[in-house]
Amino acid sequence: MVFRRRVAIGGGAISVGLFALIFATAADDVSSLFLDIVRVYPYLPLLLTPLGFVLIAWATKKVAPDARGSGIPQIIAAKSNPTEATKSLMSLRTAAVKSVLTLGALLCGASVGREGPTVQLAAAVMAGWHRLLQAPMRASMVIAGGAAGVAAAFNTPLAGIAFAIEELAAAYEQRMTLLVMTAILISGMVAQGVAGDYIYFGVTGASLPFKSALVIAPLAGVVGGIFGGAFSRLLLLAARADNKPMLWMRRNPMYAAGICGAIVAVTGVLTNLTWGTGYAPARAMIEGVHAPLWFGLAKFITTAATAISGLPGGIFAPSLATGAGFGNVLRWFFPGEPGSAVVLLGMTAYFTGVVRAPLTAVIIISETTVSRGLMLPMLGAALIADQASQWVCRDRLYHALSATFATRET
Repeated sequence: MVFRRRVAIGGGAISVGLFALIFATAADDVSSLFLDIVRVYPYLPLLLTPLGFVLIAWATKKVAPDARGSGIPQIIAAKSNPTEATKSLMSLRTAAVKSVLTLGALLCGASVGREGPTVQLAAAVMAGWHRLLQAPMRASMVIAGGAAGVAAAFNTPLAGIAFAIEELAAAYEQRMTLLVMTAILISGMVAQGVAGDYIYFGVTGASLPFKSALVIAPLAGVVGGIFGGAFSRLLLLAARADNKPMLWMRRNPMYAAGICGAIVAVTGVLTNLTWGTGYAPARAMIEGVHAPLWFGLAKFITTAATAISGLPGGIFAPSLATGAGFGNVLRWFFPGEPGSAVVLLGMTAYFTGVVRAPLTAVIIISETTVSRGLMLPMLGAALIADQASQWVCRDRLYHALSATFATRET
């Protein structure tokens, strides 16, 4: 039994790394295809995006309801009953449908990321290996699979470990810690070995003078935390509020998806910057390129609209891009400071405000930019953002959303 379990973990971790890379490549290709279409037909998204939202929302509801949204709430919910979850929340069928529909969302310009879906895909792959080898599926393996997906998606093994501890594992078997960490590191090494030692946002190496950090980091923390908390509260209102507009949206998901798609389409056509993950504008701002001051707010709107529509797709990458946009606004107030460092502080703070995982935020951003000299200011901004976010939204987003899946599963 122990041997089968270890083989399942090792095989699952290797498979996660490979599947994550295949999915990442497909997502990048589809995003590029959409941008190529927009360059030739700039107004086509006014029709394509709303229609695409409606079709994807319909397909999700009919084919795989557990594939909607990010994917991380599903894995949090799956911890309560891993064996049953392999038939629904973590089934290979659900993961495959989610992967295809996320690519479809990117093809119609939705503001989604691939990291959340990669987490659900990774957990499903890990569960598949355990079923194949008839090894018991435990909560610790759900955590290992999901966190391995984060490690492979960003090429950041340390961030995967932090995510396992901070976001997925409120409590789990301590004797399984070593196996969990092993799975995460294997998937990260496989992804790195196949794709190369790439840096997600490129080597930045940003730093900030100590006195400047004492001013900018707290300000970034408060601003990013409040806006990140507002984003979370908006999504939770859409999922749980019982007022008439929100009830109407939940009872008429196709109409709601069409309205959300129209918001994304109009904003995208007007700005030509808010399509997809937002990776390119975020990287440009990190590298010092000045972007319009409205980018952060515009990306906030399109990401919220996409998430509320219920389309399969994550919020990690779009939230990082939104945070970079708010950091770009802060840079305008501190023109004499290193622009990259200010943008990264804004990104860290906003991302923390949304996901309420400060350690994960700091490690992801430091690993994806090689800005280790900025880790202390980023940690300060993240901790302040975590607190500021609670002023606006008391509930942690992923954990609150997981209740909707947990309720349906039991």
